[in-house]
Amino acid sequence: MFKKMLSAGLLSLAVLGAAQAEGPVRLIIAFPPGGPVDLVGRVLAEQLGRELKQQVIVENKAGANGNIAAAYVAKAPADGSVLFLTSVGAVAISPALYKDLPYDPARDFAPVSKVVNNATVFVVNPSNPAADAADFVKKSRAAAQSVAIGSSGIGSIPHLTLEMFADASKANVMHVPYKGAAPVINDVMGNQVSGFFGDVPGLIGHIQGGKLKALGIAAPVRHPLLPEVKTLAEQGIAGVESNNWYGIVAPAATPPATIAKLNQAVRAALETESVRARLEKFGAQAAPGSPQELAALIASDRQKWTALIQRKNIRPE
Repeated sequence: MFKKMLSAGLLSLAVLGAAQAEGPVRLIIAFPPGGPVDLVGRVLAEQLGRELKQQVIVENKAGANGNIAAAYVAKAPADGSVLFLTSVGAVAISPALYKDLPYDPARDFAPVSKVVNNATVFVVNPSNPAADAADFVKKSRAAAQSVAIGSSGIGSIPHLTLEMFADASKANVMHVPYKGAAPVINDVMGNQVSGFFGDVPGLIGHIQGGKLKALGIAAPVRHPLLPEVKTLAEQGIAGVESNNWYGIVAPAATPPATIAKLNQAVRAALETESVRARLEKFGAQAAPGSPQELAALIASDRQKWTALIQRKNIRPE
């Protein structure tokens, strides 16, 4: 009897210990609270916690275009307790911009799943006479001076999209780098600069509120929230496609079984109707996939953006 009681007690302690070991998951965000990445992360974290049956805590580690957060996660415990919700920059652009990164995306991360697609839209002040992007190009060529287009910083998606746009359209434009998206958006609304290429989630409220005018989508298809806005390709400006997708990666040594569990939970969370609806409301399009698909996307985008950065001799400030 004593042996049975002892065995039962030890089993209970083991079960309790296993339950206690399932602590919270920390979802690291590389940008400040309130921005598009943070909003997506918080919507995802709530449902992801339900799927994992663990608390998922969003933790913001902003700075250095996402490199601070990336370096932190690269050295984190490889047990599924720390995840990185990254935009394309930290894993596919920074390696081409910075020579001394404290991490290597291919070596230090295990892809889990893509989370959302974020199309890039070209916006101007509502007073701008251009009817669309093609008309903007035509008017820029006739202008006496280059037309100023702002970006959120050298090497950012808005900057790189502008470079592609200028090459494809031969527009007479000049790049004006800012430190972040908020100040350049404010200056477009204030007519201090003439335009900006930015993610739909960060701009949709201003577009719908009439504070900005959308001239074109840098994507293969039109955006569901902006169905009247033509793609750049529809306007005769081919080859300008820019998707600032977000995805989840874990430290490289995370066991395959843990990656599979996390992938299943992320996919289930993003397939939940309420989650998809909340994301789509502010312009992010849920796009879960396999770890292998995310790995291939990181590799192909790294090649794409590296080629552009090297060709245009882009260097960080």
